[in-house]
Amino acid sequence: MKPNNRTFTRHQQADLLILLALSSLVAWYLHDAYRASSHFANLILILPVSVLVLILCALDFINQLRGLHKPPPKLEPISSMLPAITLFVLFVLSLEWLGFDVGTFTFISAFLWLHGERRIKWILAYSVSFALLISLFFSAMLPYPLPMLILPSAY
Repeated sequence: MKPNNRTFTRHQQADLLILLALSSLVAWYLHDAYRASSHFANLILILPVSVLVLILCALDFINQLRGLHKPPPKLEPISSMLPAITLFVLFVLSLEWLGFDVGTFTFISAFLWLHGERRIKWILAYSVSFALLISLFFSAMLPYPLPMLILPSAY
């Protein structure tokens, strides 16, 4: 068997370090949640998501070690990301006035337009359906009321 004298690039080392940090934090959170309360109701969402994240981290870690990943993509300049970042900041700041439902609809619509989508019917249909589903999901799952403008809050 031929020894593998492969050295990792700085990008690959950073990827492996991030995977290690992510898996460590997820494992710590799962352990902490289990110690706080090992009841089924407490772990019903935490356990499956944590296990899934740990499995994905392990698979990606193995792929990194085997060299199955492609070279890193060319990074875009930060100036190309500023409009999306600004849009997200405006979304978060507007939640108190617009509510989560209308704010999410507005953010998704503007984000799609920003990224070149020009079919108005498609933008409206996608934004309405996504905002409706995510608003209903979060209002039902979160233990505190979300500010809503159109949809009723669960509490």
